[in-house]
Amino acid sequence: MAELSLEGLFGIGEAIGIIGTMFVILYFSRKQMQSLSVDIQTKVLNDLDEKVHNMVEIIIEKPSLQNVIYKLEQPTEELSFAYYILFICSHAYWMRQRKVLNDNEWTGWLQWMRNCFKYGTLGEQWKLIQSESWFHPDFQNFINKEVAPKPESKQI
Repeated sequence: MAELSLEGLFGIGEAIGIIGTMFVILYFSRKQMQSLSVDIQTKVLNDLDEKVHNMVEIIIEKPSLQNVIYKLEQPTEELSFAYYILFICSHAYWMRQRKVLNDNEWTGWLQWMRNCFKYGTLGEQWKLIQSESWFHPDFQNFINKEVAPKPESKQI
């Protein structure tokens, strides 16, 4: 059996160190690429949200333009603003799904959404808007179960 000299052991140690370093670099570069992918997706989502924001600003200024996307006999500023608030809620929901919002931020957003439904007329507007399926089903379920759940019927 061949004996390893001290120089040979150092050579093996050096090779193991280089291979280990390559694995560490590979691991962290994969994590960085995943993070970059989420950042790019978030930027795309934010860009789309900005376009919706601009569209809603125009519709709030001139409610009659709402007929282009949703034909109503009497478009109202209140309904236009309700869409705007719901798009904000939807955006916050998707940012939470992508893990962009941390627990503290999400708790604040969730409370804000619940207050909008509880103290304003957004709940009434939601009933009309939801029946037309303007939002993603996952977001609709979230609103119906977490933000503005329907009161359960009491059994006698």
